Amino acid sequence: MSDSSVPAGEEKPHAVCLPFPAQGHITPMLKLAKILHTRGFRITFVNTEYNHRRLVRARGPDAVAGLPDFRFATISDGLPASDADATQDPATISHATKYNCPAHFRTLLTKLRGVTCVVADNLMSFSVDAAREVGVPCALFWTASAYEEQLTNGFMDMPVDWAPGMSKHMRLKDFPSFLRTTDRNDILMTFQLHEVERSEDAAAVILNTFDELEQPALDAMRAIIPAVYTIGPLASLAEHLVPRGGPLDANSANLWLEDHACLAWLDGKPPRSVVYVNYGSVTVMSEEELAEFAWGLANSGRDFLWIVRPDIVNGDVAGAMPPGFMDATRGRGRLASWCDQEAVLRHEAVGLFLTHSGWNSTTESLAAGVPMLCWPFFAEQQTNARYKCVVWGVGMEVGDDVRREAVEGRIREAMDGEKGEEMRRRAAEWKEAAARSIPTALANLDELVNNVLFSGVSSG
Repeated sequence: MSDSSVPAGEEKPHAVCLPFPAQGHITPMLKLAKILHTRGFRITFVNTEYNHRRLVRARGPDAVAGLPDFRFATISDGLPASDADATQDPATISHATKYNCPAHFRTLLTKLRGVTCVVADNLMSFSVDAAREVGVPCALFWTASAYEEQLTNGFMDMPVDWAPGMSKHMRLKDFPSFLRTTDRNDILMTFQLHEVERSEDAAAVILNTFDELEQPALDAMRAIIPAVYTIGPLASLAEHLVPRGGPLDANSANLWLEDHACLAWLDGKPPRSVVYVNYGSVTVMSEEELAEFAWGLANSGRDFLWIVRPDIVNGDVAGAMPPGFMDATRGRGRLASWCDQEAVLRHEAVGLFLTHSGWNSTTESLAAGVPMLCWPFFAEQQTNARYKCVVWGVGMEVGDDVRREAVEGRIREAMDGEKGEEMRRRAAEWKEAAARSIPTALANLDELVNNVLFSGVSSG
């Protein structure tokens, strides 16, 4: 369905999009909302009040100004008011969304006019019940990999070959961090398992992936949940459908202020010469780990662009570099607090991505054909890292106990060695596969719209 398929004089269908309140979930949901807008939907995009304030501080009021048919709304997360510029604690915000957000979201739905469907993060599964109460379908958007969805049946090096749809190369330590606990009442584990189980109650499950990348896991999922729609890589699909420079460009999901000068700095660098470093929006590390990464980068001799969030260090030190580091890397390193990552990864100067291995970063890097060094921190990042290294052939692990010698050695091998050459070859193949997936993603998108999301139009 497109704008032209909505009959003249009839109101557009109205999709309410609800992300989990964290950067790595807001970013893909906003892309999906913009894509649905290109297919003729009115959009109400719902942030928590805390993240709404962060967006306004980072990007100004235009970031949430919206358009007549693309509006922003807020709900409370029920936590004490705060103006901190940091990601909320994962366990705290998970508990809050499960117990505090449902009532606020139901109230919002009843106030909105002409709602025809809800598209919610898989971790906000209470939206299935809220949508049912107002008589519209709800699709759940899973922002992690399909492989994580298959790990709910789940010593660290022990081979695990019995999880449906999973690679035979999996070890216990490659499972998502929240599953590796001996506490049956662990908040994150019980929250994640509950949310995954609710997927079967949704009208559909949407995945930011493509079949060639995760076919075994997708086959296993579809045996349980027939209505599974792969529309990835989402960044590539959004780039294909959402006009650059269009009216929605001002609406960004980034909760930190972007350093746009990063791209100009990259313009002066030779092709595939720069190491891009970004540990995402949740990872925190000790001062010692920060210093080891810093000196590993310095000693590698390579140019680098390093995204250092203000809250990257676990403690009171706001990303302070070790003494002597800035002098040692003067002229070949650039530090920034945030950036337009998709644009950076597409830049021809970037030859390697040192990453936490979140799913957004993983798919964006695969679509750009950039090999990766992996230092997973949280959630499914360990799983993503394992697949990149041993199944997809585009990555190497830095190691949990990070040391500058290992960082330096991995960078040198990835940029100059035989292993790096193979990683670049495989990354180029996956870039081509991601591009080939766009027609299928478009077909899946239209099937999702016509068969699921548009089915509630008569209820609006």
